[in-house]
Amino acid sequence: MNNDRIEGNWKQAKGKLKEQWGKLTDDDLDVIAGRRDQLLGRIQERHGIAKEEAETQVSSFEKRNPTFIFEKSQ
Repeated sequence: MNNDRIEGNWKQAKGKLKEQWGKLTDDDLDVIAGRRDQLLGRIQERHGIAKEEAETQVSSFEKRNPTFIFEKSQ
């Protein structure tokens, strides 16, 4: 995936992510920086939910927002 595209999408995605997961801070979003695995971990931590639930929520977010691209872990 093109890193410039991920970075550009990430800037747009921050607001939507804060709407969806209000407990994520600006610092969290800076650490996540478009990485899906980091997003999952921060959602679990801040919202106190299981990994499977975080995965379900992020997958649902991705389906509703197909223009946002997260960097997948390898």
